[in-house]
Amino acid sequence: MQIELFTQRTAQYFEALAQQNQFLQVANSRRSTRLMKDFQKKQEKSKIKGEALAASWAPYDTPKKVMDAWTHYLKESSERAILTMDALRESSDTYFDHMAKGCPPVLVYDYEVIVEGRNLPRPCNYMLLKIIPPEGTEVFDWKRPYVIIDPRAGHGAGIGGFKDDSQVGVALRGGHPVYFVAFHPMPEPHQELSHVTHAEAAFLREIISRHPDSPKPIVVGNCQGGWATAILAAVYPDLVGPIVLNGAPMSYWSGKMGQDPMRYSAGLTGGIVPALLSADLGNGVFDGANLVQNFEMLNPGRNWFRKYYDLYTTIDSGEERYLEFQKWWNGFYYMTEEEFRWILDNLFIGNKLAKNEAFLEPGRPIDLKTIKSPIIVFSSYGDNITPPDQALNWIADTYTDDAEIEILGQRILYMLHDQVGHLGIFVSSSVAKREHTQVASTLKTIEAMPPGLYKLQIEEQKGKGCDAKFKVSFARKTIDEMLLETGERDEEKAFAGVARFSESWEDMYDSTIGPVLKTMNSSQTAEVTRDLHPMRLANGAFASTNPFMFWPTMAAAAVKQNHKPNMAKTPFHYWEEMVADSIEYGWDALKDMREAMIENSFLTFWASPQAVEYGKALSFRRPKVPMQDLHSLASIQNALKKIEKGGAAAAIVRIVLMIADTRTEVRGEKLERFNEVLTTWAPFKSMDPKERNFLIHDQTLIARFEMEAGYNALPLLLKNEKDKTFAYKAVTYIIGNEEDMAPNSLELWHCLKKTLKWG
Repeated sequence: MQIELFTQRTAQYFEALAQQNQFLQVANSRRSTRLMKDFQKKQEKSKIKGEALAASWAPYDTPKKVMDAWTHYLKESSERAILTMDALRESSDTYFDHMAKGCPPVLVYDYEVIVEGRNLPRPCNYMLLKIIPPEGTEVFDWKRPYVIIDPRAGHGAGIGGFKDDSQVGVALRGGHPVYFVAFHPMPEPHQELSHVTHAEAAFLREIISRHPDSPKPIVVGNCQGGWATAILAAVYPDLVGPIVLNGAPMSYWSGKMGQDPMRYSAGLTGGIVPALLSADLGNGVFDGANLVQNFEMLNPGRNWFRKYYDLYTTIDSGEERYLEFQKWWNGFYYMTEEEFRWILDNLFIGNKLAKNEAFLEPGRPIDLKTIKSPIIVFSSYGDNITPPDQALNWIADTYTDDAEIEILGQRILYMLHDQVGHLGIFVSSSVAKREHTQVASTLKTIEAMPPGLYKLQIEEQKGKGCDAKFKVSFARKTIDEMLLETGERDEEKAFAGVARFSESWEDMYDSTIGPVLKTMNSSQTAEVTRDLHPMRLANGAFASTNPFMFWPTMAAAAVKQNHKPNMAKTPFHYWEEMVADSIEYGWDALKDMREAMIENSFLTFWASPQAVEYGKALSFRRPKVPMQDLHSLASIQNALKKIEKGGAAAAIVRIVLMIADTRTEVRGEKLERFNEVLTTWAPFKSMDPKERNFLIHDQTLIARFEMEAGYNALPLLLKNEKDKTFAYKAVTYIIGNEEDMAPNSLELWHCLKKTLKWG
């Protein structure tokens, strides 16, 4: 018996060891493939620029012409360098000025403070702003308000309204009142994340009181504002309307091997302890500059060289854009130790939110399944901070399968972009015009959708600019189909060991080093330490107070009098571009080597059989519930009791859902017509919104679990000619032209007409 047990455990060990080796092989293979494709693109780019350089020499066929080109290049490049130095000076001066003003939101819109979180019973540094519509833009109090929550991840607020073509701009152009959740740089003493959630609930109550005739507010959460929105909707489900999670990390262990290196950080730095150490050295305050520095390290070629070179090359047209972005990027904000500890324990290291193990405060669990409002999740394959895996996999962790989503009456839509980066999700004008505009349009009809999991697809464009029209459809998806788009998850069990290790070291730190450090530091020493942070030193290095900036300032004043934007490119300009590319490629190579070392080190240690076994207690997956068990649930049984009840209203909804079930997608224009019937046609328009939702929910469960019985009961719902005529009129309007129907849908429609004696 002992020999058999030993043999079994030995086999399990070598099986786990083989899986670890497979992880390393997959990671290195994917990375090599990705880097090779990247190298080929860079090589092709260099080849094109090299050919352009060679061709540019053709007009310079004499030494004098070459010397003239060199002289012109020296003059023009020197002027650009002087103007760039002056732009850096202005950026540093703006940094100090912005800090002196308290780092107000970088919104391009005027606003007024409606609720100040520091005055609430549980004070926090958050505040509610009301966006004042610009001249010529009309908003209506009866329309559903928009509430935008920006991330507090080292930066300040305002990125959601950074431009006219932004989330704020899209909502205002739709005539919606817009509110913005912003925050002060420094948190209140001993502020906790629960204080923030309660403050946001107070903000929503104020908005609801200001708009009594409108539906519940739409809440849009950007990045970390996304998981804050999800927590708010779970704890206060009756205060929110539809919620939108843009680039929001919700499943923190997820990602793709061979990329997404941020998720490995805690496993290689000792879990939560370095963050606690930083907070204690900061007198109980965690410096957001540390987070911004981590973000910059993800793309050093861009952040430490290319953006400055781009400023240098586009100094005549790109200075304003550079200064505006730097103003936001370099406005550093803070968190209390209590806040950051909760975030790391429950989210980034512990990953408890998606598994329904997180508590907002003692005795108050956070259950994402209690969210009643529709959810839209927007992510991008080009996002290396919140990849699609982190944005979407919480759905698979929270719900056993897509049937549970339907049973709970929930509507979850996800949308994937091919290439936009993390910040582009919030600030890109093209994304605002396309994705955010279509999301806003979808939100008007989303509550008319049958419960379930959908992928929002934006198809062909007609027209340009503000007149652009897109075809929108909603493809039904199972959770397994969604997971095919995010990728495998077997390596996530390695992160459970990190979480357990972090918990152990946190307890040890709190009982040994932590109390000592808390008594050794003061607000004065913490302030000095923060002032010496590399990010702050770099941002302030070029300020006017620096005596060495006297000559660039004087030179820039002289250059601006006679400087003319250069239109002609000499061979030396092409050569300069190639040198700049080489420098950026060098930074990229260092980044790639660093990421390879981080991932291989993590997988070598934490994906080992011993480490996986160590974290096994925290690594689990929710099993799927058999269909027969689901059928016996009270919510389904209650719905099935109404098969023969509800009259024409129930019949119309049931028929539309049955026809919709014959397709794998729902067309946007049909959903709009369905919503129109539900909100403007009698008897639906007199229904309370909750009553309509219950009706759609019940008919969805009937169509899903007892479709044949629901079909056979339709004649009992349409007992007289008046009901039959009305139902036929409503259904034909919703489904539209029969020629556009799919074959399965058309077949069912003909059967329905025959059964109900229509047409």
